[in-house]
Amino acid sequence: MTSKRIPLLPLLPVALLLPLTTACGGTAGADGNAGAKTVTVTVGYQSKTINTVTAGTLLRSLGYFEQELAARGKRDGTTYKVEWQDYATGAPITAQMTAGKIDIGSMGDFPLLINAARGKQLGQPTRLVAVTGYNLRGGLNTVVTAPGSPLRSLADLRGKKVSTSVGSAADGTLVRALQQAGIDPDKGIRKLNQQPSVGASALAAGSADALSQFVAWPGKLAFEGRATALYDGAELNLPTFHGVTVREKFAKERAGVLDDFLRAQRRATDHLRAQPVAAAESVAEETGLPAEVVYLYNGANGIATFDPELRPELIAALKEDVPVLKAAGLVGDVDVDAFVDPAPLKRAVRSPAYPKASAAKSELWLKGRTTTRTFDSPKELLKAAEAADVRAAYVPDALTGTLWFADKAVWVADGAELRAFVTPASAKRYLDGHAGARIIRYTDAVGLAS
Repeated sequence: MTSKRIPLLPLLPVALLLPLTTACGGTAGADGNAGAKTVTVTVGYQSKTINTVTAGTLLRSLGYFEQELAARGKRDGTTYKVEWQDYATGAPITAQMTAGKIDIGSMGDFPLLINAARGKQLGQPTRLVAVTGYNLRGGLNTVVTAPGSPLRSLADLRGKKVSTSVGSAADGTLVRALQQAGIDPDKGIRKLNQQPSVGASALAAGSADALSQFVAWPGKLAFEGRATALYDGAELNLPTFHGVTVREKFAKERAGVLDDFLRAQRRATDHLRAQPVAAAESVAEETGLPAEVVYLYNGANGIATFDPELRPELIAALKEDVPVLKAAGLVGDVDVDAFVDPAPLKRAVRSPAYPKASAAKSELWLKGRTTTRTFDSPKELLKAAEAADVRAAYVPDALTGTLWFADKAVWVADGAELRAFVTPASAKRYLDGHAGARIIRYTDAVGLAS
């Protein structure tokens, strides 16, 4: 596809263009069935991008959308069907939306902007109508290295091979982080544009020195002992989120169906917030991901906060993403204000807004339990964990607040206090400002706590 045909996306990578011709065809969008007795609504989602679950995996398993549509069908005499299409990234969802084959989709903030740009260019404009999960500091994206790697900070990435998915939020984190570290993201590293699973394999094989990816890949690899965190995206202190996008034509012609989807999404969000362990187990069963990893992101103190509201902080961050994608040649100008449409959510959901995300606490998940325990300090968690049958223990980074696995964290003893950090670089910054503090092993931290 030439730059003449798509002038605003002259440098769009082949990986993002490929789905336009290779994505399998689906049932036609609902607007194509106007006036028919059977209406099919096609929803594109990413089962393993687990902070989209309230608009995808969890929502599908709960059946809330189908319930809402069944009630609508009784009122208007129409049979509504939902076709769920699962993808690894947001790019093929955008490709299918712009072809009129997916009505509603969920994806990360950077892909959402590409969704907006391509929809406008190809005559299938889209609108951002809700958020799924967010992190106000950016902790959903992480750069990891292989266990035993000599790399200790972003500065060590200079000249190294780094795998990421170009155009993703994880790539945006990598670009910004490298710039802050004084490294040219185009010339200072050798970037490998790969799907998350391919990048994970490259890291394991040694053909990539580091991997920058989005939820849930960094946590999964760390949990399985296949990676160590190098950079916590929360150090950028810039919100990142995933959201729900809809074809404008569908939103106008099937406004009631969109309302049903947003009501169903809110119900799924209520369920996840009220029963986070059960939700994590459900998502794990559907995706094959370890439940402990799902809970790291989606739990009561998880890295992601689930809330459909289009918060001003998130929209402001989305506007700051545009220059990054523009510099990479992935979009031209994007009118974020025109892309964001809060009206459907306000119309469909009358429930009170959720409170803003609060600071995470240490959390303990015991085997055989359907609830977890929280603690005011990592030290208290370690005391409880020593004598318990632990399924997973989580602690927030002392500087960024990002939750991490206690046995994978970097531990620092500072007098009688024990503090946890996601990365060695974060721990070192703490040590630099606290004379006498020292890095210790996890087992030593457990011993000191008791």
